[in-house]
Amino acid sequence: MNDPLDLRDVLADEIVQRRESGYAVDVLAAEAAPALVPGGPSPRPFLDRLATLERHPSWRYEEPTDAAAVRGLGRAPRGESPPDHDVLYDRILAAWQGRAVGCTLGKPLEGLSPSDVERYLERAGVDRIDDYLPGVDGLGPDVTLLWRDAVRGRIDGVPRDDDIDYTILALHVLEEHGRGFHADDVAAEWLDHLPLMRTYTAERAAYRNLVNGLRPPATAEVDNPYREWIGAQIRVDAYGYVSPGDPASAAELAHVDASVSHVANGVYGARWAAALVAAGFTSRADTAVRVALQTVPSRSRFAQSIGGVLAAYGDGATWEVAHRRIVERHAHYHFVHTLPNAAVVAAALLWGGDDFTRTVELAVRGGWDTDCNGATAGSAFGAMYGTNAIPSHWLEPFGDVVHSALADFELPRLSELARRTWRLAVTR
Repeated sequence: MNDPLDLRDVLADEIVQRRESGYAVDVLAAEAAPALVPGGPSPRPFLDRLATLERHPSWRYEEPTDAAAVRGLGRAPRGESPPDHDVLYDRILAAWQGRAVGCTLGKPLEGLSPSDVERYLERAGVDRIDDYLPGVDGLGPDVTLLWRDAVRGRIDGVPRDDDIDYTILALHVLEEHGRGFHADDVAAEWLDHLPLMRTYTAERAAYRNLVNGLRPPATAEVDNPYREWIGAQIRVDAYGYVSPGDPASAAELAHVDASVSHVANGVYGARWAAALVAAGFTSRADTAVRVALQTVPSRSRFAQSIGGVLAAYGDGATWEVAHRRIVERHAHYHFVHTLPNAAVVAAALLWGGDDFTRTVELAVRGGWDTDCNGATAGSAFGAMYGTNAIPSHWLEPFGDVVHSALADFELPRLSELARRTWRLAVTR
């Protein structure tokens, strides 16, 4: 399922994507049904027809992808002076550490619904998540723990994960091409360093398009029904690390990277995540979440999703109530769509406060793309509070070592990655 290399999957997922984006697809979907089964007609004519559909006149959102149009529908957040150099290095290191911890904590539960996460925790005898999770079997045929190298007692270094690979690769893009890099530069670094089968959904579709000779932004648009999923949101924290106190600049860098594989809300997730981290160096969660939201169109579904979380927080709702509202509003989306997962991240930061363990617990407990959500929440928290706020037991299994699938980047160290990032941040 959701395989960009199988046109039947692409057609099925494109029908869903178009329906979620305001297109009337039901008649065409019925006609295309025979093409979704092995031995049926080619999906190609139906994909071509889907691309010609017009949005329903009642569609009320404004969701462009062009950077200038996006800026025109949002606001440019005001910049703040970053911390001094020593404090900044500590915060950048903490952001890398928080990202690694949150990602590792969430890896075993990736893809589980919120209710399945609670089933897992109950069977594991876990009330509050205050350490890495134990391995648990017997949850039923529909529930599988995917990442056994990320359970308690088996962690040896930061486990390999695309959330970490892309952060390293973004740092490399900045080192090689500077802050004026182009989408073509990002694409070239993917081809040089990123294995195809270590990409997923939108990124794999974009990679396929690159190999077939397309260039951004066509790589994001052609046969890529995953273009509003979470992939771009997980790639861009490094742009926030090198833009401390400058969320507008972080969002613009993230937009360039995201345009290789994503459009509209997929790009907005990247803009928001990078701006969130950048704002975190000079503000706490409630301010950072709001400031980052200024970088996306105010009449987008993304703004509506994060706005709903902020409204619940402002009304004094508990996290449980806020999370229930997130589930009710977003349950029809795929578990790796940008919208539900960004809302979970925002809620984790708001209700987690100055408690790192509580923050990553809520990010993971929220379900869906748990490793991605834990990573982004942990990263933003680290930027806000520094290394002293991350309990040492979370870091001890890593030994400062990071496992990576990237060619030429095997076994880097978190401290080395932080130092390289800091050099870019202080010389911008």
